[in-house]
Amino acid sequence: MADENPTRCTLSDRFEGIPQDERDQAIVLAFVLDEHPTHLTIPELCRALYAHPGDFSATDAVERAIRDLDGAGLLSCQGGVVAPTRAAIYFSRLEMD
Repeated sequence: MADENPTRCTLSDRFEGIPQDERDQAIVLAFVLDEHPTHLTIPELCRALYAHPGDFSATDAVERAIRDLDGAGLLSCQGGVVAPTRAAIYFSRLEMD
């Protein structure tokens, strides 16, 4: 059927064997790229991904992912506003083709 998953792979299968921090980075980067050109603040991004304002571990995971992606040159975080870099957008376009 057209609505079946032909590979029978789930999102969790895609991340199998990948450390949790790298999973968090992939999720954050994908979300920021999907939202582009909308720029989100760090608290907005945390709420959008986890929707649990009091959950320190989830918020910390998003903040670590932002920090690591910023350090890798894939996200820009200036003044608390998170945006994908030109390199991240370019790679995303290549990946889609």
